[in-house]
Amino acid sequence: MVKFVILISVVLLSVYLTEQAHFLSKEYVNKINEVAKTWKAKQNFPENTPREDIVRLLGSKRLLGLNKSPIKENDILYVDNGEVPEFFDSRLEWKNCKTIGEVRNQGNCGSCWAHGTTGAFADRLCIATDGEFNELISAEELTFCCHTCGFGCNGGNPLKAWKYFKRHGVVTGGNYNTTDGCQPYRVPPCVRDDEGHNSCSGQPTERNHKCSKKCYGDETINYKKNHYKTKDAYYLSNTTMQKDTMVYGPIEASFDVYDDFTSYESGVYQKTENASYLGGHAVKMIGWGVEEGTPYWLMVNSWGEQWGDKGMFKILRGTDECGVESSCTAGVPSV
Repeated sequence: MVKFVILISVVLLSVYLTEQAHFLSKEYVNKINEVAKTWKAKQNFPENTPREDIVRLLGSKRLLGLNKSPIKENDILYVDNGEVPEFFDSRLEWKNCKTIGEVRNQGNCGSCWAHGTTGAFADRLCIATDGEFNELISAEELTFCCHTCGFGCNGGNPLKAWKYFKRHGVVTGGNYNTTDGCQPYRVPPCVRDDEGHNSCSGQPTERNHKCSKKCYGDETINYKKNHYKTKDAYYLSNTTMQKDTMVYGPIEASFDVYDDFTSYESGVYQKTENASYLGGHAVKMIGWGVEEGTPYWLMVNSWGEQWGDKGMFKILRGTDECGVESSCTAGVPSV
């Protein structure tokens, strides 16, 4: 009987250990730094974080393997191919739009799809109005009110988010624990303390909130009149991503996340050979350039400023690295 109990204990311990995200360990990070040629890794999450906690942050339900439609191929305002610059940063192009470089924190919720799209939409509204509109769009409303987009904290489809903007519109809304805008984000952020503990570690995924039909942030705002819309919703090809950004502003970009990406620190990310697939993720693309001979896309993540390069990262451009050039989405604001 004692031997049986010991055996069961060993089995349970081994199961527990396999549930831990081994790819967050210092040893794994060191291995990445031994083989990665264009980027550096660091420990962004406590190494005892369960794998499922990381997977829960990945909520882009893009339509893999299906024909993407509509794809925007041209625009009268697009520049010619030869006029696309080697370096472009939306933060520098539109300095008065404060939201472009803002790094948000989605918390313990797979709402990256909502942050990537509302982030790009807010930037585009600022650009389209020459700075008259200069605030965040509500990731809260999109996450929990767009039932056709997906499953709230359990993921959603970015193109359907843009279609929601076109059909229904979306209100303003700032960050957690603020009264900025009509509907600020209500999911607490994931933050790491001085001892390395993450506030979201071991916590269940945020339960989907009830869709609110009123302004609870700045209560002086008229909920019905506060909805902003787009004229359209579309995918972008690898040949139009840059042109669309140069005219209208940042776009949403979805890509496949592998376990080495979670430990990104700096440089131009490329998947290392033995990295394992975790899920689909959505971010905001704000520019591009070349670093030490390696072309990159400049991205704003939604895992807080403690992750990566102050919340941002670069990923290899021109080779569809991790599918990043396969399903970008956007829309033109209706102003």
